Amino acid sequence: MSRAIDNLTKAMELAAAVRPKVGGFPYLAESLRRAGVTRNVWALPGCQSLFLTDQGPVVMQGAPLVSGTVDVPAFDQEALIRALRTDQAGESTFAEFLEATWRAGVVRYEVDFAARTVTYQGCNGEEYVEAYRAVEIGEPASQRT
Repeated sequence: MSRAIDNLTKAMELAAAVRPKVGGFPYLAESLRRAGVTRNVWALPGCQSLFLTDQGPVVMQGAPLVSGTVDVPAFDQEALIRALRTDQAGESTFAEFLEATWRAGVVRYEVDFAARTVTYQGCNGEEYVEAYRAVEIGEPASQRT
């Protein structure tokens, strides 16, 4: 395992330990930012996630949302915002969020950890940008003495 993968894995483990069920994304984002991740680029429907880190790029390949040849859904900003709010309320799994985002016509999204923004893109250049709040994170309770 490379240092970049090890560092990314540890940051994700910390985030999982400290993030609340509702509104947890900013905690994941802050954990990744503190670990030197500058950007995270998702390609849908393939569910490929590229992490750009100060220790080198890392790609994670998830289970694709579709197989074969399919039409790309039209970009629907209202449906995207509904998917975001559902996820932010803790009412969907990450897999359900990705599926809803794809159905809303998102083919790519990019998290900029320095700017604290996520940019969602459709295949015809459509974009929706959403900022997320800054949070402070510490060690998980299980690691405190």
